[in-house]
Amino acid sequence: MQFGLHLGIRGPAADPDSLRIIATEAEVLGFAHLGFSDHVVIAEQVDSPYPYTKSGRWFAEDSGECLEQITTLGFVAAATRSIRLLTSVMVLPHRPPVLTAKMLNTVDVLSKGRLTVGLGVGWMAEEIALLGGPSFADRGKVADEYIQAFRVLWTEDQPRFHGAHVQFEDLKFFPKPVQSPHPPLWIGGEAKAARRRAGRLGDGWYPVGNNPKAPFDTAERYAAGLADVTAAAETAGRNPSDIARGLFVIWYKSGEAEKTPEGDRRSFTGPADAILEDIGAYREAGLEHLVIGGESDNLEQCLDRMRRFASDIMRRVT
Repeated sequence: MQFGLHLGIRGPAADPDSLRIIATEAEVLGFAHLGFSDHVVIAEQVDSPYPYTKSGRWFAEDSGECLEQITTLGFVAAATRSIRLLTSVMVLPHRPPVLTAKMLNTVDVLSKGRLTVGLGVGWMAEEIALLGGPSFADRGKVADEYIQAFRVLWTEDQPRFHGAHVQFEDLKFFPKPVQSPHPPLWIGGEAKAARRRAGRLGDGWYPVGNNPKAPFDTAERYAAGLADVTAAAETAGRNPSDIARGLFVIWYKSGEAEKTPEGDRRSFTGPADAILEDIGAYREAGLEHLVIGGESDNLEQCLDRMRRFASDIMRRVT
């Protein structure tokens, strides 16, 4: 089992000195992944429902504070040596495809092959529109073409692609990524379409566990979702064991346990021993990469959360 840390690029993570401290501390503590969310601009009026709360409201929409994700990864690459850099996740419609491929490739080259690309179709229609992206309704089809186009650009000496949403030819795209054949592409998303996309096109599946419409907040539910990924991979003639299996647990909480609506202890909350049992159950279900939320308004609180997870959980996982 590998462990990772996710941050929104605001608060301490938006300050260069604090971000450097967080990144180097995460590396020293033994986190395998350091991930950052992707927002470029926030609309004044957000009517799109946020998928990860029952209310449909996003907790960070009021401030609009956010650094650009891929640029931030380049900064963190220079501050670290071994931790993997994770887009957690990158919203594909936010940027033009060829430019996005080059930006990601640049991070991979400058980090000496430490990039993992978590990617998704996005939920905020207003942000995609402000960035000049494709139709919100078409974002799934656009995502499929982006993924295929990335691979063409990263692996072929004379790349060309002609799709409904992505087209290019007669270009040179060098250098190629350090990783062979390219940085792994982890498909984010919880819906059936995302699970199928992960099986057909992804190098990994990386859902958020607390989507009320498709929750993976128990090992049994995660196993059922993973079965859909496996089925899609087999249908596409792919080996399911080649697909990495991740999960983002934004609600991780050490100490006092939270309760589910049914009155049970919520997974990944409560005493360390109980959380270790959760990790064991999810590992039995197939989980390989567990990423926890590390965001805080205070640098010391963020560091304390990381250190406690490392000492109480990571070092006790066998």
